Amino acid sequence: MLAMALPSAAQNSEAQNNEVVKTIMARRSVRKYKAQPVENDKLQQILKCGINAPNGMYKQSWEVRVVRNPEILAKIDKGFNAQREKLGKKSKTRAFYGAPCLIFIAYDPNYDLSQVDCGLLGENIILSAQSMGLGTCCLGQVTRFMMSEDAKDILARLELPDTHKILYAIALGYPDETPAAKPRDMGKVKFID
Repeated sequence: MLAMALPSAAQNSEAQNNEVVKTIMARRSVRKYKAQPVENDKLQQILKCGINAPNGMYKQSWEVRVVRNPEILAKIDKGFNAQREKLGKKSKTRAFYGAPCLIFIAYDPNYDLSQVDCGLLGENIILSAQSMGLGTCCLGQVTRFMMSEDAKDILARLELPDTHKILYAIALGYPDETPAAKPRDMGKVKFID
């Protein structure tokens, strides 16, 4: 039998005033950024929060690469759009929505829970960035480009060990938009008591 214990009004009020809950509920995927760079101290704190994520057997099975170099970012953008054209996609888009910082998260395919560890690391990055007034967006398409033959030279600049593959990327910067929340389906949550 499925049962669901609903929180009381007092519990709801307490949760809504909790800073962590507020940060989680305020987070949105940002697809438009200001050119303003992310300060080094904020970026260091965000990355520190990332690597303090839970990880299986304390393996820390991730590799993280932070790209802020405008030349490399421009090459990624150019290569990404060239690849899109080859695939018949005519509209140009920014590979990382013009964010001044791009974070690549790489996993170890030889460790079966590495992708989980990398997901936890990324969520810590995203939530800590949100708490500091920064915006983020998880990216998959740019990852596919980076793993292609067309990006071999750019990928080499990331100096990833041979043991790791890019899983996803996170665009990071000061948001130049305030996206509205999209509905979430609580029907996908079931309590088994």
